[in-house]
Amino acid sequence: MAESNDSVFVDVEKIYLGGKEHHVRTGCGSVSVIVYGDQDKPALITYPDLALNYMSCFQGLFFCPEVASLLVHNFCIYHISPPGHELGAAPISPDDPLPSVDDLADQIIEVLNYFGLGAVMCMGVTAGAYILTLFAMKYRQRVLGLILVSPLCKAPSWTEWLYNKVMSNMLYFYGMCGLLKEFLLQRYFSKDVRGSAEVPESDIAQACRGLLDERQGINVLRFLQAITRRPDITSGLQKLRCRTLVFVGDNSPFHSEALHMITKLDQRYSALVEVQACGSMVTEEQPHAMLIPMEYFFMGYGLYRPCQLSDSPRSPLSPSCISPELLSPESMGLKLKPIKTRVSHEG
Repeated sequence: MAESNDSVFVDVEKIYLGGKEHHVRTGCGSVSVIVYGDQDKPALITYPDLALNYMSCFQGLFFCPEVASLLVHNFCIYHISPPGHELGAAPISPDDPLPSVDDLADQIIEVLNYFGLGAVMCMGVTAGAYILTLFAMKYRQRVLGLILVSPLCKAPSWTEWLYNKVMSNMLYFYGMCGLLKEFLLQRYFSKDVRGSAEVPESDIAQACRGLLDERQGINVLRFLQAITRRPDITSGLQKLRCRTLVFVGDNSPFHSEALHMITKLDQRYSALVEVQACGSMVTEEQPHAMLIPMEYFFMGYGLYRPCQLSDSPRSPLSPSCISPELLSPESMGLKLKPIKTRVSHEG
């Protein structure tokens, strides 16, 4: 096929639960984007963790009615999958160049340009949070805000490198085998969700296990290799000027990484929410815990969740729209740090 300056085009479209799938060709391969909602609204970009796509990483969040109303009311959602992680993806040819994390971040700008999007809100989980943070550093004018769930910012620790090496070998020799799925479930979920000899595995873990069966081992390996080779981006965090909201489960393997990251972000623009008794994937395990922090985060942008009890549907969110018990962080299993949605100009 002849090359052209137009590096992005729609390959095929499908309908998924009211969303439309676009296979978008970029400079480093095809990427699946599922679009939900009114494209005249501001854009929210999502990017999932390793071996996941929007179904297995964000479905719990969007199936939570209050969260869905907040997000869908304010945004058009663009779920970007890592290359080859979409539903029904074929194995990527071993001859295709291995993407770097920079390549994956650059794919996002090509997707934004294809859809004609300007500055966007971004939500990513763990490896996806790293890709979106890197994207925000490279293309600052295109990011309104970051919502990062159990994020990464440093290069892999020795422990993570070894863990990833074991997973890489399993993927290379055995594909998506049972033991690999156990490794991944440990990455995503708390022990309570994964179950034990005494406690059965939860429905969330069972559903995720089933969705992992659909992944092509070679495609997951490529994303894992890119993430394992990621550089430390800590030094660039202070230069971010978009507001950043960080969630992390206190049982996440990446809990200390999130705590490190929040200390390096500009404190005027960032906030940390630690979710108790939760693993890395807060979006699936405790999506309700994300509602109130996100509401206050979005208020800084003039966004709000519609409420049937409000006299005026156009009025901003007010405490009367929220049941009093939800305003108590303890009732939500949260350790909530103050979220600063406006910069103080006081001396």
